Amino acid sequence: MSLIIAGERSGVGKTTVTLTLLASLCRLSKRVQSFKVGPDYIDPMFHQHVTGRACRNLDPVLTSELYVKHCFIYHKQNCEYALVEGVMGLFDGVNLRAEERNSSIPPSPHLPISPSSFASTAHIARLLDLPVVLVIDCSRLSGSVAAIAHGYRSLDPKIKMAGVILNRVGSDRHLQLLQNSLEPLDLPILGVLGREDNISIPDRHLGLVPTAELPQLNELIDRLAHLGDTCFDWEKLLPLLEARQEDTVNVFDSFSASSSNSPIKIAIARDRAFNFYYQDNLDLLQQLGAELVFWSPLEGAELPEDVQGMYFGGGFPEVFAQQLAENICVREAVKTAILTGMPTIGECGGLMYLCEQIVDFEGKSWPMAGVLPTTVIMSKHLTLGYRRAVALQDSLLVSAGTTICGHEFHRSRLISTPTQPLFETWRFDSKEATGFEGWGSLPNLYASYIHLHWGEYPEIPQRFLENCFLLFDSTLAKNI
Repeated sequence: MSLIIAGERSGVGKTTVTLTLLASLCRLSKRVQSFKVGPDYIDPMFHQHVTGRACRNLDPVLTSELYVKHCFIYHKQNCEYALVEGVMGLFDGVNLRAEERNSSIPPSPHLPISPSSFASTAHIARLLDLPVVLVIDCSRLSGSVAAIAHGYRSLDPKIKMAGVILNRVGSDRHLQLLQNSLEPLDLPILGVLGREDNISIPDRHLGLVPTAELPQLNELIDRLAHLGDTCFDWEKLLPLLEARQEDTVNVFDSFSASSSNSPIKIAIARDRAFNFYYQDNLDLLQQLGAELVFWSPLEGAELPEDVQGMYFGGGFPEVFAQQLAENICVREAVKTAILTGMPTIGECGGLMYLCEQIVDFEGKSWPMAGVLPTTVIMSKHLTLGYRRAVALQDSLLVSAGTTICGHEFHRSRLISTPTQPLFETWRFDSKEATGFEGWGSLPNLYASYIHLHWGEYPEIPQRFLENCFLLFDSTLAKNI
């Protein structure tokens, strides 16, 4: 079956509870698969660190309901346990009804009780027919816990509430008050976590600090595993977590590989500065015939040899701006490669790296690759949300007129706007225009703040690899 870990709101400890469950499960089995609702990159990094398996995002906005179902069924096959971490509060989603008025997306047969709950944890629970365990932050309540639990269980009768996990319980007396309050509901208490001051994950301006920057992470995971062994009702939880085997559908079955006789080599920037990638995107590139060459713009001495394309994902280039700036050889090599025609994707953090400079939170300027004639300035303002983007011109990834759905999440801005923008954009859940986005001044470069999941858009990686193959073909011809 498997479970969804939901919260009554953001900040109640869903990720801590999920990691604790995963850490304990991995002591029982090496075949544990995790999933994350929504577009998040960082929480899945922690999941993967614990399980040794890539966490998969379940997001019907970035993909579709059908893709979410196929992705879930496909990736839990041959696993003993499966666990899904929710997003925000149980019913927090986006307003699909407003979006439907502006596009051809048909009404969803799985639409939750509220039209503003599309892509919420509740939506995914109904779509996948999974029971929900509700995490409640008990640090500032006692008897009122019953009202919260009752309200969440009653709001949508089609949600199967398996039980609750009580987090941040202060004492045995506090726990007794909570248990007394919940008893009339006949709702199982599946776990109790105290106020563990020594179990915390540091965060910064875009959420948790990624796993690659936490040298003591293994010690933390060990503490969570030990905690999980004692704080959960495993007799009730384990049967719910077992990954029921179903007829599988390979989400990549319909994709054909490149006609090239040899793999197309793509340099993937992956280090502490660039690490926001959907694993499905990387898998799709490989399925289509690419050989992924991982390298570090932070520490690498040069570009990988014989690559035919580059992919700079999101991340935190602003945190490592000085080190990126000091790696002059790589910056110059990247600029030369792009200006001489190498197909390149720069997404959010990747876009920032390709600009002339980054001005960090302290106002210090650091030179970057210098491909795009603009400067990035860090600010306290958070740009966040799903976007509908209509392509204004043919580009490396999409044709003019194509509409795609993506996600923005950054605390930076560009001091100048492109004269040839890639997209005109709107908020996904309203008619509110958000402006113009992406740099389309070079035909071989896609540079945008918008994060894309390619699962529903296989033509994007296909188009990218075709351009990379054409570059390889023309280079080979020149050498003959």
